[in-house]
Amino acid sequence: MIVAVADDRVLFVEQYRPTVRNTQLELPAGIVESGESYTEAGARELAEETGFAPSSTSLLQEVWCSTGVLRHTRSYVFAEGLEPVDVDHDSNEFLAPRAVPVEEALEIAREPPTNDATLEGLLLAEREGLL
Repeated sequence: MIVAVADDRVLFVEQYRPTVRNTQLELPAGIVESGESYTEAGARELAEETGFAPSSTSLLQEVWCSTGVLRHTRSYVFAEGLEPVDVDHDSNEFLAPRAVPVEEALEIAREPPTNDATLEGLLLAEREGLL
């Protein structure tokens, strides 16, 4: 999950999630490719999904998730200094970037439908004094 901030706005993506059959406003996210760090993957995924590349990234937290059924870690990356680049969506991604004021981001993330990772990422960034 990437918490991307520019001009006092948090960058979300609006995305249809077939598993839960709804459209969610969520933080950009993606898969870490072989040989990538979490921050490298975060910068790449942010650019691919939103059309904005960060000048800097930092790792907020790495956590195990869904430990009752998976052996999977998730990371939360903070990104800033966003510059426009070409969008390169995967063929199965149908996303629309949407920037919201920082002071509204948590409230928006708590409105149904929402997901755990978006809320967790924003809470971590807020706790670190980044929002």
